[in-house]
Amino acid sequence: MAVGRIHEREFVLNQESNIVLAAVQGHVCTITINRPEARNALHDGVITGIGQALAQAAADPQVRAVVLTGAGNKAFCAGADLKPGSGIFDFDYSQPTTAYANLLRQVMAYTLPLVARVNGACMAGGMGLLTMCDLAVAADHCRFGLPEVKIGLFPLQVAAVMQNMVQRRKFAELCITGEPITAHEALEMGLVNYVVKAEDLDTKMAWLLARIVDKSPTAIRRGKYALRAIEDMTFAQSIAHMETEIATLRLTADAQEGLTAFVEKRAPSWTGR
Repeated sequence: MAVGRIHEREFVLNQESNIVLAAVQGHVCTITINRPEARNALHDGVITGIGQALAQAAADPQVRAVVLTGAGNKAFCAGADLKPGSGIFDFDYSQPTTAYANLLRQVMAYTLPLVARVNGACMAGGMGLLTMCDLAVAADHCRFGLPEVKIGLFPLQVAAVMQNMVQRRKFAELCITGEPITAHEALEMGLVNYVVKAEDLDTKMAWLLARIVDKSPTAIRRGKYALRAIEDMTFAQSIAHMETEIATLRLTADAQEGLTAFVEKRAPSWTGR
């Protein structure tokens, strides 16, 4: 069983070894896929561990942002573990959902800011992990791709979260050719927010996280929830929904504190309420 700490409290991830690590520093929880020898490839244990770590972070009121990354510097996540016995494609056809798709569903409903720290190759299912994050910073040596067609498969589950993030013809090219792209090409496509030298990755991450954790947790939480809600609405539906959301948000303690702090010309003290 893997044990991590969140603000001096231990939590347990139901796994046989430390294949997923979770640690908190300040207001940031970092979740690390810890399989560098396998290029941080996915199997059911990794998927379960990430899901449990996300749930633990969401349950801690002190956590204001979550980072997802991979151990080492060669891979963020190389996709599914294709070694015999990994079980990643041994689906239970009696069940209507898969573990990976359920992880994507979990994150689509997640209300904490989720930031990808892309430290190496990001391929196949790793692209789904990247896309499910709100923000991403990548080292300039990273490569990105959807190589599933090279083994007779197609990035079907990844498409559910990725197809609306990048321009359609570029997405089709990634899927159909299976060929990788550079970090700077990923930046041009909007897959990542920033590309930096590998030695500057953690500095840039710290800069970005500092710009998140000093903001209202309540505003971000309710804002992410509202944005998800209007994705499939018409304008008439979305504007009606949002005028209700802004009225409700104004009633929160964080909104009252933020407005008072603005008038008093001081930094707000957020409670996340």
